[in-house]
Amino acid sequence: MTKGTYLGEFELIVLLATAQLGNQGYGVTILEEIGRRTGRSPSIGAVYATLARLETKGFVRSWQGAATGERGGRPRRHFAVKPAGLKALEQTRQTLDRMWRGLPWKTRPRAEGW
Repeated sequence: MTKGTYLGEFELIVLLATAQLGNQGYGVTILEEIGRRTGRSPSIGAVYATLARLETKGFVRSWQGAATGERGGRPRRHFAVKPAGLKALEQTRQTLDRMWRGLPWKTRPRAEGW
């Protein structure tokens, strides 16, 4: 995995949440998905900054939805994972699996030696 395709922890979480939502993801739904699945409550600004970074890397695409009355006529920006993003997710999963392989514990470290 090269540096350009490496996903940081929060990038991984945002990309996974976006993948879970399919074509229905936008800032608030992605934020809610992260909260539901991780118990974390990041700021919406952190989510959008990460989505912008993932788009620059070519891992997500975005588009403007239709304007809605509930948003004062402003459209939502939707996000979906691109094939390169799916590949990055798979590569990250494989890398983490390799890092876990061979450890003498699975869910918690042993007291001795740590």
